[in-house]
Amino acid sequence: MPRLADTPFSVLELAPIRDDGGPAEALHNALVLARYADMLGFTRFWVAEHHNMPGIASSATAVLVGHLAAGTTRIRVGSGGIMLPNHAPLVIAEQFGTLATLYPGRIDLGLGRAPGCDPLTARALRRDRLGSADDFPQDVEELQRLLGPAQPDQPVIAMPGVDTNVPIWLLGSSLFSARLAAQKGLPFAFASHFAPRYLHEALRVYRENFRPSPALDKPYVMLGVPMVAAPTDEEAEFLATTLYRRVLALIRGQSTVLRPPVESMAGQWLPHEKEAVGEFLGLAVVGSPEKVRARLGVILEQTEADELIFTCDLYEQADRLRAFEILAGFR
Repeated sequence: MPRLADTPFSVLELAPIRDDGGPAEALHNALVLARYADMLGFTRFWVAEHHNMPGIASSATAVLVGHLAAGTTRIRVGSGGIMLPNHAPLVIAEQFGTLATLYPGRIDLGLGRAPGCDPLTARALRRDRLGSADDFPQDVEELQRLLGPAQPDQPVIAMPGVDTNVPIWLLGSSLFSARLAAQKGLPFAFASHFAPRYLHEALRVYRENFRPSPALDKPYVMLGVPMVAAPTDEEAEFLATTLYRRVLALIRGQSTVLRPPVESMAGQWLPHEKEAVGEFLGLAVVGSPEKVRARLGVILEQTEADELIFTCDLYEQADRLRAFEILAGFR
Protein backbone atom coordinates (compact mmCIF):
# COMPACT_ATOMS: atom_id res chain seq x y z
CA MET A 1 0.00 0.00 0.00
CA PRO A 2 1.56 3.34 -1.02
CA ARG A 3 2.30 5.81 1.75
CA LEU A 4 1.62 9.51 1.31
CA ALA A 5 5.14 10.46 2.39
CA ASP A 6 6.64 8.17 -0.27
CA THR A 7 4.29 9.10 -3.13
CA PRO A 8 5.67 11.45 -5.81
CA PHE A 9 3.75 14.72 -6.13
CA SER A 10 3.50 16.64 -9.41
CA VAL A 11 1.76 19.73 -10.79
CA LEU A 12 -0.65 20.06 -13.72
CA GLU A 13 -0.88 23.66 -14.91
CA LEU A 14 -3.33 25.26 -17.34
CA ALA A 15 -1.85 28.77 -17.09
CA PRO A 16 -5.22 30.13 -15.93
CA ILE A 17 -6.14 33.69 -16.93
CA ARG A 18 -7.83 35.96 -14.38
CA ASP A 19 -10.88 38.04 -15.22
CA ASP A 20 -8.80 41.19 -14.70
CA GLY A 21 -5.59 39.85 -16.25
CA GLY A 22 -4.25 38.45 -19.49
CA PRO A 23 -2.02 35.77 -21.02
CA ALA A 24 1.25 37.51 -20.09
CA GLU A 25 0.36 37.42 -16.39
CA ALA A 26 -0.84 33.81 -16.64
CA LEU A 27 2.37 32.64 -18.30
CA HIS A 28 4.50 34.55 -15.80
CA ASN A 29 2.57 32.93 -12.95
CA ALA A 30 3.10 29.50 -14.51
CA LEU A 31 6.86 30.01 -14.49
CA VAL A 32 6.83 31.28 -10.89
CA LEU A 33 4.83 28.22 -9.84
CA ALA A 34 7.16 25.88 -11.77
CA ARG A 35 10.19 27.34 -10.03
CA TYR A 36 8.49 27.03 -6.66
CA ALA A 37 7.50 23.42 -7.35
CA ASP A 38 11.08 22.73 -8.41
CA MET A 39 12.37 24.17 -5.14
CA LEU A 40 9.80 22.22 -3.09
CA GLY A 41 10.87 18.90 -4.63
CA PHE A 42 7.86 18.10 -6.83
CA THR A 43 8.55 15.46 -9.48
CA ARG A 44 6.92 16.91 -12.62
CA PHE A 45 5.38 20.09 -13.92
CA TRP A 46 3.03 19.42 -16.82
CA VAL A 47 0.99 21.82 -18.95
CA ALA A 48 -2.15 20.91 -20.86
CA GLU A 49 -3.13 21.72 -24.44
CA HIS A 50 -6.40 23.62 -24.83
CA HIS A 51 -7.54 25.85 -27.69
CA ASN A 52 -10.10 28.60 -28.18
CA MET A 53 -10.59 28.98 -24.42
CA PRO A 54 -10.20 32.55 -23.12
CA GLY A 55 -9.38 31.34 -19.60
CA ILE A 56 -6.39 29.13 -20.53
CA ALA A 57 -3.01 30.29 -21.89
CA SER A 58 -1.30 26.91 -22.45
CA SER A 59 -2.36 26.39 -26.08
CA ALA A 60 1.19 26.43 -27.54
CA THR A 61 2.13 23.60 -25.23
CA ALA A 62 5.56 22.68 -26.56
CA VAL A 63 6.64 26.33 -26.55
CA LEU A 64 5.53 26.69 -22.94
CA VAL A 65 7.28 23.46 -21.94
CA GLY A 66 10.53 24.88 -23.31
CA HIS A 67 10.04 28.16 -21.44
CA LEU A 68 9.37 26.33 -18.17
CA ALA A 69 12.28 23.94 -18.62
CA ALA A 70 14.62 26.87 -19.28
CA GLY A 71 13.44 28.57 -16.10
CA THR A 72 13.86 25.57 -13.79
CA THR A 73 16.75 23.31 -12.90
CA ARG A 74 15.66 19.84 -11.73
CA ILE A 75 11.93 19.19 -12.11
CA ARG A 76 10.70 17.19 -15.11
CA VAL A 77 8.60 19.31 -17.48
CA GLY A 78 6.13 18.00 -20.01
CA SER A 79 2.67 17.84 -21.50
CA GLY A 80 -0.40 16.66 -19.73
CA GLY A 81 -1.11 16.42 -22.49
CA ILE A 82 -0.58 16.97 -26.15
CA MET A 83 -3.87 16.20 -27.92
CA LEU A 84 -2.51 14.01 -30.68
CA PRO A 85 -5.51 14.25 -33.08
CA ASN A 86 -4.58 17.93 -33.50
CA HIS A 87 -1.05 17.23 -34.75
CA ALA A 88 1.01 15.17 -37.16
CA PRO A 89 3.18 12.75 -35.14
CA LEU A 90 6.31 13.96 -36.96
CA VAL A 91 5.74 17.53 -35.74
CA ILE A 92 5.38 16.37 -32.12
CA ALA A 93 8.45 14.13 -32.46
CA GLU A 94 10.51 17.07 -33.70
CA GLN A 95 9.19 19.43 -31.03
CA PHE A 96 9.72 17.11 -28.09
CA GLY A 97 12.90 15.67 -29.56
CA THR A 98 14.24 19.23 -29.62
CA LEU A 99 13.13 19.78 -26.02
CA ALA A 100 14.75 16.52 -24.91
CA THR A 101 17.97 17.50 -26.68
CA LEU A 102 18.02 20.89 -24.98
CA TYR A 103 16.98 19.55 -21.55
CA PRO A 104 18.13 15.91 -21.44
CA GLY A 105 16.43 13.69 -18.89
CA ARG A 106 13.80 16.29 -17.99
CA ILE A 107 11.09 16.10 -20.67
CA ASP A 108 7.86 14.04 -20.58
CA LEU A 109 5.36 13.58 -23.41
CA GLY A 110 1.83 12.91 -22.19
CA LEU A 111 -0.65 12.17 -25.00
CA GLY A 112 -4.43 12.48 -25.14
CA ARG A 113 -6.81 11.16 -27.78
CA ALA A 114 -9.45 13.93 -27.55
CA PRO A 115 -8.98 17.16 -29.50
CA GLY A 116 -9.44 19.30 -26.38
CA CYS A 117 -11.53 21.81 -28.32
CA ASP A 118 -14.68 22.22 -30.39
CA PRO A 119 -14.93 20.74 -33.92
CA LEU A 120 -14.48 24.10 -35.67
CA THR A 121 -11.25 24.76 -33.76
CA ALA A 122 -10.05 21.21 -34.40
CA ARG A 123 -10.52 21.77 -38.13
CA ALA A 124 -8.63 25.06 -37.94
CA LEU A 125 -5.71 23.26 -36.26
CA ARG A 126 -5.39 20.64 -38.99
CA ARG A 127 -6.77 22.15 -42.18
CA ASP A 128 -5.19 19.59 -44.50
CA ARG A 129 -6.32 16.57 -42.52
CA LEU A 130 -8.85 16.51 -39.73
CA GLY A 131 -7.44 14.15 -37.12
CA SER A 132 -9.60 11.56 -35.44
CA ALA A 133 -9.51 9.83 -32.09
CA ASP A 134 -9.81 6.60 -34.08
CA ASP A 135 -6.28 7.21 -35.40
CA PHE A 136 -4.82 7.51 -31.90
CA PRO A 137 -3.27 4.01 -31.59
CA GLN A 138 -1.59 4.32 -34.99
CA ASP A 139 -0.40 7.87 -34.22
CA VAL A 140 1.08 6.76 -30.89
CA GLU A 141 2.90 3.90 -32.62
CA GLU A 142 4.25 6.26 -35.29
CA LEU A 143 5.42 8.69 -32.61
CA GLN A 144 7.19 5.89 -30.74
CA ARG A 145 9.03 4.91 -33.93
CA LEU A 146 10.05 8.51 -34.65
CA LEU A 147 11.45 8.99 -31.13
CA GLY A 148 13.20 5.60 -31.07
CA PRO A 149 16.39 4.39 -32.78
CA ALA A 150 16.59 4.90 -36.54
CA GLN A 151 15.85 1.77 -38.56
CA PRO A 152 17.65 0.70 -41.75
CA ASP A 153 16.24 2.54 -44.77
CA GLN A 154 13.83 4.53 -42.57
CA PRO A 155 12.34 7.06 -45.02
CA VAL A 156 11.36 9.77 -42.51
CA ILE A 157 13.50 10.77 -39.54
CA ALA A 158 12.66 13.30 -36.83
CA MET A 159 15.70 15.51 -36.36
CA PRO A 160 16.02 16.24 -33.49
CA GLY A 161 13.89 13.41 -32.15
CA VAL A 162 15.35 10.16 -33.40
CA ASP A 163 16.79 8.03 -30.58
CA THR A 164 15.82 10.56 -27.89
CA ASN A 165 13.32 8.03 -26.49
CA VAL A 166 11.28 10.76 -24.82
CA PRO A 167 9.13 9.05 -22.16
CA ILE A 168 5.57 8.73 -23.45
CA TRP A 169 2.54 8.64 -21.14
CA LEU A 170 -1.02 7.93 -22.20
CA LEU A 171 -3.73 10.09 -20.65
CA GLY A 172 -7.40 9.27 -20.45
CA SER A 173 -10.73 9.68 -18.71
CA SER A 174 -12.28 6.39 -19.84
CA LEU A 175 -11.25 2.82 -20.60
CA PHE A 176 -9.83 3.23 -24.12
CA SER A 177 -6.48 4.75 -23.17
CA ALA A 178 -6.24 2.47 -20.13
CA ARG A 179 -6.36 -0.56 -22.44
CA LEU A 180 -3.95 0.98 -24.94
CA ALA A 181 -1.46 1.97 -22.23
CA ALA A 182 -1.62 -1.58 -20.87
CA GLN A 183 -1.07 -3.13 -24.30
CA LYS A 184 1.90 -0.89 -25.03
CA GLY A 185 3.41 -1.12 -21.54
CA LEU A 186 3.28 2.64 -21.00
CA PRO A 187 2.59 4.69 -17.86
CA PHE A 188 -1.03 5.80 -17.53
CA ALA A 189 -2.34 9.10 -16.18
CA PHE A 190 -6.05 9.16 -15.41
CA ALA A 191 -7.86 12.50 -15.75
CA SER A 192 -9.64 12.19 -12.41
CA HIS A 193 -9.18 15.93 -11.86
CA PHE A 194 -12.21 16.49 -14.09
CA ALA A 195 -13.71 13.07 -14.92
CA PRO A 196 -13.44 10.66 -11.98
CA ARG A 197 -16.46 8.54 -12.95
CA TYR A 198 -14.53 5.64 -14.52
CA LEU A 199 -11.46 5.89 -12.31
CA HIS A 200 -11.57 2.52 -10.57
CA GLU A 201 -12.66 0.59 -13.66
CA ALA A 202 -9.90 2.19 -15.75
CA LEU A 203 -7.25 1.31 -13.16
CA ARG A 204 -8.49 -2.29 -13.05
CA VAL A 205 -8.39 -2.59 -16.85
CA TYR A 206 -4.91 -1.07 -17.02
CA ARG A 207 -3.39 -3.22 -14.29
CA GLU A 208 -5.00 -6.49 -15.33
CA ASN A 209 -3.97 -6.14 -18.98
CA PHE A 210 -0.52 -4.59 -18.56
CA ARG A 211 2.26 -6.03 -20.71
CA PRO A 212 5.86 -5.20 -19.74
CA SER A 213 7.78 -3.22 -22.35
CA PRO A 214 11.20 -1.63 -22.80
CA ALA A 215 9.63 1.54 -21.37
CA LEU A 216 8.12 0.00 -18.22
CA ASP A 217 8.29 -3.36 -16.47
CA LYS A 218 5.17 -2.96 -14.32
CA PRO A 219 2.07 -0.73 -14.26
CA TYR A 220 2.52 2.88 -13.21
CA VAL A 221 -0.52 5.05 -12.48
CA MET A 222 -0.73 8.79 -11.91
CA LEU A 223 -4.00 10.41 -10.81
CA GLY A 224 -5.13 13.99 -11.39
CA VAL A 225 -6.39 15.62 -8.19
CA PRO A 226 -7.97 19.10 -7.88
CA MET A 227 -6.54 20.66 -4.73
CA VAL A 228 -7.29 23.67 -2.52
CA ALA A 229 -5.22 23.68 0.67
CA ALA A 230 -5.22 26.55 3.17
CA PRO A 231 -4.49 27.01 6.88
CA THR A 232 -8.14 26.38 7.83
CA ASP A 233 -11.08 24.50 6.36
CA GLU A 234 -13.08 27.73 6.26
CA GLU A 235 -10.48 29.60 4.21
CA ALA A 236 -10.03 26.66 1.85
CA GLU A 237 -13.78 26.45 1.21
CA PHE A 238 -13.85 30.19 0.53
CA LEU A 239 -10.93 30.01 -1.91
CA ALA A 240 -12.45 26.95 -3.61
CA THR A 241 -15.42 29.00 -4.82
CA THR A 242 -13.12 30.30 -7.60
CA LEU A 243 -12.73 26.69 -8.73
CA TYR A 244 -16.46 26.01 -8.43
CA ARG A 245 -17.28 29.13 -10.45
CA ARG A 246 -14.81 28.11 -13.15
CA VAL A 247 -16.25 24.61 -13.52
CA LEU A 248 -19.78 26.05 -13.49
CA ALA A 249 -18.84 28.42 -16.32
CA LEU A 250 -17.39 25.49 -18.28
CA ILE A 251 -20.62 23.52 -17.85
CA ARG A 252 -22.63 26.53 -19.00
CA GLY A 253 -20.40 27.12 -22.01
CA GLN A 254 -19.23 30.49 -20.65
CA SER A 255 -15.78 31.99 -20.31
CA THR A 256 -13.57 30.04 -17.89
CA VAL A 257 -11.45 33.00 -16.75
CA LEU A 258 -10.66 32.88 -13.03
CA ARG A 259 -13.10 34.89 -10.96
CA PRO A 260 -12.67 36.04 -7.35
CA PRO A 261 -13.90 33.79 -4.55
CA VAL A 262 -17.29 34.53 -3.00
CA GLU A 263 -18.55 34.06 0.53
CA SER A 264 -21.20 31.58 -0.59
CA MET A 265 -22.21 29.70 -3.71
CA ALA A 266 -25.86 30.05 -2.73
CA GLY A 267 -27.65 31.68 -5.62
CA GLN A 268 -24.69 31.07 -7.94
CA TRP A 269 -25.94 27.75 -9.29
CA LEU A 270 -29.09 25.71 -9.75
CA PRO A 271 -29.42 22.34 -7.97
CA HIS A 272 -28.59 20.30 -11.07
CA GLU A 273 -25.58 22.54 -11.75
CA LYS A 274 -24.30 22.07 -8.22
CA GLU A 275 -24.60 18.32 -8.69
CA ALA A 276 -22.74 18.49 -12.02
CA VAL A 277 -19.91 20.51 -10.49
CA GLY A 278 -19.74 18.00 -7.64
CA GLU A 279 -19.40 15.10 -10.10
CA PHE A 280 -16.73 16.97 -12.08
CA LEU A 281 -14.74 17.54 -8.88
CA GLY A 282 -15.46 14.18 -7.28
CA LEU A 283 -11.80 13.60 -6.39
CA ALA A 284 -11.13 17.15 -5.15
CA VAL A 285 -9.31 17.72 -1.87
CA VAL A 286 -10.32 20.96 -0.16
CA GLY A 287 -9.42 21.96 3.37
CA SER A 288 -6.85 22.50 6.07
CA PRO A 289 -3.55 20.57 6.02
CA GLU A 290 -5.03 17.93 8.31
CA LYS A 291 -8.12 17.45 6.16
CA VAL A 292 -6.15 17.39 2.90
CA ARG A 293 -3.65 14.89 4.29
CA ALA A 294 -6.43 12.59 5.46
CA ARG A 295 -8.29 12.83 2.14
CA LEU A 296 -5.15 12.04 0.14
CA GLY A 297 -4.49 9.05 2.37
CA VAL A 298 -7.94 7.69 1.54
CA ILE A 299 -7.39 8.26 -2.20
CA LEU A 300 -4.12 6.33 -2.07
CA GLU A 301 -5.69 3.54 -0.04
CA GLN A 302 -8.57 3.17 -2.51
CA THR A 303 -6.53 3.45 -5.73
CA GLU A 304 -2.95 2.42 -4.85
CA ALA A 305 -1.79 5.18 -7.20
CA ASP A 306 1.93 5.48 -7.84
CA GLU A 307 1.91 9.27 -8.23
CA LEU A 308 -0.47 12.21 -7.76
CA ILE A 309 -0.59 15.27 -10.02
CA PHE A 310 -2.43 18.29 -8.67
CA THR A 311 -4.37 21.11 -10.26
CA CYS A 312 -4.92 24.27 -8.24
CA ASP A 313 -7.14 26.96 -9.73
CA LEU A 314 -7.06 29.82 -7.23
CA TYR A 315 -7.56 33.50 -7.93
CA GLU A 316 -4.49 34.81 -6.14
CA GLN A 317 -1.06 33.48 -7.08
CA ALA A 318 0.08 33.71 -3.45
CA ASP A 319 -2.71 31.33 -2.43
CA ARG A 320 -1.61 28.83 -5.08
CA LEU A 321 1.99 28.92 -3.92
CA ARG A 322 0.91 28.44 -0.32
CA ALA A 323 -1.31 25.49 -1.27
CA PHE A 324 1.62 23.65 -2.87
CA GLU A 325 3.84 24.52 0.09
CA ILE A 326 1.27 22.83 2.33
CA LEU A 327 1.40 19.74 0.12
CA ALA A 328 5.18 19.68 0.24
CA GLY A 329 4.95 19.57 4.03
CA PHE A 330 3.46 16.05 3.80
CA ARG A 331 6.74 14.66 2.45
